[in-house]
Amino acid sequence: MSAGPAVDPRGPRFAAILTTIVLAVVLLTQWWPLLAAQAVVFAIGAFIGLKPAPYSLIYRYLVAPRLGPTTEREDAAPLRFAQAVGFVFAVVGTVGFATGLTALGFVATAFALLAAFLNAAFNFCLGCEMYLLIKRFSPSPRAS
Repeated sequence: MSAGPAVDPRGPRFAAILTTIVLAVVLLTQWWPLLAAQAVVFAIGAFIGLKPAPYSLIYRYLVAPRLGPTTEREDAAPLRFAQAVGFVFAVVGTVGFATGLTALGFVATAFALLAAFLNAAFNFCLGCEMYLLIKRFSPSPRAS
């Protein structure tokens, strides 16, 4: 995953708020098609990029124009990694709910909800922190 351009950190937090709402509804209803739709949202952010991701578009065109500009920027790579982690949990949850393995669906969705809530409420991106830890402990390529 290439990092791509740096992003306004308010956008991912806005996306986390929407994700928290969607995942809470999924936990209450166990409606797997909504979780599958959230998996698609995660997939776009992780594998295509943050710019075309649906929640990013909502933020960019409806929310950001109403806010003052910011000079603060955040690297996109950890955010995309976090979207990939969310994608995995959403797919596992979707499979669980869709196949009758309700406990699997519930647990996977609850983990994704916890991560989204931490970002939305406390500006703590769990997936981003995982990315930084993995990067820190990964062997660096040696110069020849």
